[in-house]
Amino acid sequence: MAYDIERYLNVRSAGGPTFGPDGQLAFRMDTTGVTQVWRLDGAREWPAQLSFHEESVSFASYSPTRDELVYGMDRGGNERTQLYRLAGDGSDEVALTDDPETIHGWGGWSHDGERVAFTANRRDEGHFDAYVQRRDETADAADLVFDGSESDLCSLAGWSPSDDRLLVHETHSNRSHDLHLTHLAGDVVPLTADHEGEVRYASVAWGPDGETLYVATDAGRDTLALRELDPETGALGPVEIGGDWDVSSVVVDAATRTMAVVRNVDGYSDLSLFRIDDAGERVPLPDPDLPEGVLMGLSIGPDGDRLAAAVSAPTLNTNVHVVALETGTSERWTAAATAGIPRSTFREPTLVRYESSGVEGPRPSARETESPAALDIPAFLTLPAGEGPHPVIVDVHGGPESQRRPSFLALRQYFVDNGYAVFEPNVRGSSGYGRRYMNLDDVEKRMDAVADLDRGVEWLTARDDIDGDRIVAYGGSYGGFMVLAALTEYPDRWAAGVDIVGIADLVTFLENTGEWRREHREAEYGSLSEDRAFLESISPINNVDRIEAPLLVMHGANDPRVPVEEAEQIAAEASDHVPVEKLIFDDEGHGFSKLENRITAYRTVVDFLDEHVR
Repeated sequence: MAYDIERYLNVRSAGGPTFGPDGQLAFRMDTTGVTQVWRLDGAREWPAQLSFHEESVSFASYSPTRDELVYGMDRGGNERTQLYRLAGDGSDEVALTDDPETIHGWGGWSHDGERVAFTANRRDEGHFDAYVQRRDETADAADLVFDGSESDLCSLAGWSPSDDRLLVHETHSNRSHDLHLTHLAGDVVPLTADHEGEVRYASVAWGPDGETLYVATDAGRDTLALRELDPETGALGPVEIGGDWDVSSVVVDAATRTMAVVRNVDGYSDLSLFRIDDAGERVPLPDPDLPEGVLMGLSIGPDGDRLAAAVSAPTLNTNVHVVALETGTSERWTAAATAGIPRSTFREPTLVRYESSGVEGPRPSARETESPAALDIPAFLTLPAGEGPHPVIVDVHGGPESQRRPSFLALRQYFVDNGYAVFEPNVRGSSGYGRRYMNLDDVEKRMDAVADLDRGVEWLTARDDIDGDRIVAYGGSYGGFMVLAALTEYPDRWAAGVDIVGIADLVTFLENTGEWRREHREAEYGSLSEDRAFLESISPINNVDRIEAPLLVMHGANDPRVPVEEAEQIAAEASDHVPVEKLIFDDEGHGFSKLENRITAYRTVVDFLDEHVR
């Protein structure tokens, strides 16, 4: 039995776990159709809903000393997040910030629970400063502790155990970071100013004594490894945990001296747990028996005896599991349900690799590329029941420096249950496979990544179980750009295209994206001042006459990342010669968060594909 798309969109998820001081667990769940804050005091209990809003809650963080939380929420997907303090029973809610034109980034609770830290671009839309305020005050009383007016995109990476210092993480691009140590007494110390070339510091955590930082960095290597960093001198110690795969997350609880390290192994999460002894040595804890999949948030319990992790896997919708650290045994605490769809009907993808070699020749204005002659592209392929040949949806992730991982996607299961194969490539430029791979699509190499899609289609059509005449290009954000570029570069490959919040014109995108993002994005795509001609040459809007496939374009009117004008212009231009459908949501931003809108959007996708592909 094939279920309706609405049933699949009602599959729930629970994530973002955060332990309270008495062992209570808060998390975010979308049972109401919009993600809100919920609470549990133990496994196998009925959860209590704490927040009640029409907008989605983006994060929640429990106080280390009181039964209260801070959570974040924007309006209509505009990403101008405001911060709220919420009583642990949901009875009282106070706005900590009330500036709807400002973006606030959470920076954490002080260990004594008296103060909170955050970043905000209130002084200059293009730059973020760091602030500290008391838990019972509003942002008007916040103290400026880091002036970001001369820095690139900044966030906070945690309080020192003594609560007298904050770590500032500066992002120049997705492949180049710096760290600064802010002493609340006034001094700011640049920790990483002496490194050569571009270096990532992807995850940072204070050691229990406040004299050590643990960082996941690719300094001097291709992949991210765990190393120690001296918070006074910035000196890096030797590699502690490394290998061919990235260390993606480092979490340390100073009070209990507990440490969690997550590696990204071909997309799957590998979790290691430790106690840090008085000499600073890591003593391994038993391996956790969590389901194989992707970890999407960790929280260590107040006594150091438990760890909560949101786990998602291809056939397991996201739920929070709690690990007993002394034994490694885990138990699922949340009960986000599958809307009555039997889990046994969900299908596992197969991790495959295919060979790509890049574009056949230089494009106008393209500079010399350094892409290798041959490259293995990893991808996940999920096949429906039966021998086929099946139509296939080529689903391209956003980013571009992101990665399609083996997590649960309700849409993947819907399409497979309804006879489509789903192919999810991690084309060059994706993260998770080292710096070199991630840099292979930068600026003038952009179209090599589009060629990877074409090589993937060649690989698919060589299979007896795939119908080469019914291939769909599908993607969101940067994935939407890839859809449009694939339709213009290789027009005879595609039966249809679905572009969700995608980029049609790299020039107008860079001109109109949020002020705080422009330089960060130019580092990836190319600069308006130096690379305009090249950006124009590869922009799908300037090659729109080559599109041959029917096109569906969907967008949120409040999108601050990829402005809605990108959807408007590609829909208007393409509709002159191919069937085009356009759907704009007035109360959404960079994606669709409200269940009602998601149902409308993806029912439109289903109807569109039924008309043009099935």
